Amino acid sequence: MKSTTTTVAAVSKTAKLNTFLKTGASVTAKQITSRFGLKNPHEAIRQLRQDGVCVYSNATTMSDGTKATKYRIGTPSKAMVAAAARLAGAQLFA
Repeated sequence: MKSTTTTVAAVSKTAKLNTFLKTGASVTAKQITSRFGLKNPHEAIRQLRQDGVCVYSNATTMSDGTKATKYRIGTPSKAMVAAAARLAGAQLFA
């Protein structure tokens, strides 16, 4: 009898965060740390942005009165795309 092994591709914590944000949800840095186990949530957001994901940060006041930043994925406006093209040139979108 021949044995078979199943290989499961490992998904990074940042990829899981990206998948979660693609559902339309927003999340705070504290929630990123607790839900996805990322010790530096700001670095994870920076990495997503570097990978071309348009992550918006919005200042908000939580129900207990504390201030926090919520992150969400959105579609860049025409003005943002034009500004990026001016800064980085046309090769950015090639």
